[in-house]
Amino acid sequence: MKEIILVKYGEMALKGLNKKTFEDMLTKNIKRRIKSLGKFVCTSAQSTLYITPESEDTDLEEVMERIGKIFGIAAYCRACVCEKSFDDIREKSFDYLNEILSYAKTFKVTAKRADKAFPMKSPEICMELGGALLEKFPNLTVDVKNPEVTVTVEIRDTNAFVHAENIKGAGGLPVGSSGKALLLLSGGIDSPVAGWMMAKRGVHIAAIHYVSPPYTSDRAQLKVEQLCERLTDYCGGIAFYCVPFTEIQEAIKDNCPEEFFTVIMRRLMMEIAQRIAEKDGCLALITGESVGQVASQTMAAIACTDAACRMPVFRPLIGMDKTEIIEISRKIDTFDISTLPYEDCCTVFTPKHPKVRPALSDIEKAQSAFDFEPLICRAVENTELKTFNFKR
Repeated sequence: MKEIILVKYGEMALKGLNKKTFEDMLTKNIKRRIKSLGKFVCTSAQSTLYITPESEDTDLEEVMERIGKIFGIAAYCRACVCEKSFDDIREKSFDYLNEILSYAKTFKVTAKRADKAFPMKSPEICMELGGALLEKFPNLTVDVKNPEVTVTVEIRDTNAFVHAENIKGAGGLPVGSSGKALLLLSGGIDSPVAGWMMAKRGVHIAAIHYVSPPYTSDRAQLKVEQLCERLTDYCGGIAFYCVPFTEIQEAIKDNCPEEFFTVIMRRLMMEIAQRIAEKDGCLALITGESVGQVASQTMAAIACTDAACRMPVFRPLIGMDKTEIIEISRKIDTFDISTLPYEDCCTVFTPKHPKVRPALSDIEKAQSAFDFEPLICRAVENTELKTFNFKR
């Protein structure tokens, strides 16, 4: 019995004349993600992508798991391929759905007849197949409102397909369809979630991290690299920039008022990130900031940080509370890594009493008391680049 995977598009189905571009990008992303599992033929029609394995030994469960993390997919399912005749649909339904229907109590049948030349209309297909399944599986009763199993028959151009429930996909847009942006990845809970959320909107993610040895350890950097590896499940390949930041932080400590340490540090991080982003073709920066979460994330502090930026700064978590952010981090499996007890450079020289509502004029005056430009240039020059790719 031939089995394939049906992938249903999400909002990209509404892209009009640009739809083909999004379809091609999604297809490429899927092929890259499942390439190591075998050979597949991928074709598209009627806002659906058909993934057909060339070998019967292909691990479709692993294929399904990987597809579930690819942005741009609204729903997906395994399906049995049938001839476009009701007899074949009925007989193959008995075998294909035997395991799931043998242990269910309630079900219903839905039909989608994209090929209007098929002699039976959708209600007739539902009625006839539903009756046949009731006769075959006496344990079943029909429940059209809240069934345990929904059997779906799709009549399409070349074949008919039978499957049980659709699985909800990751949604969003294909990664790469919305350009590239640089994620300021700290190692905490928030920034990996911010990167994931922007990747869901089709943004190709690169990441930048700041290290301050000996104040931060190698394990702190390794923790962030592990986060990058985990994000590749959703974001694909990630260029990772590691910036030496000790010299700059020591200069801030020696030359700036303590209450302004954090905001000035954020402004200098943004400056370095912009220079690297411009070299890497990134069009924006991404941070994990949420209004009011810490002193550097008040509206006044964020305004002071943004004043140092020449490119857009995306803050997808800006209106979320910590509970919501943690929920997503658990969902994408970054929480346990983020909570490892290795602190990043943001905790170095933290002021005892940071200015919660800093004025931009005061921040600029304090920052201008020392020439940070040579240190910024040196940090950019000594930045190390690694690349993390989806490995499984």
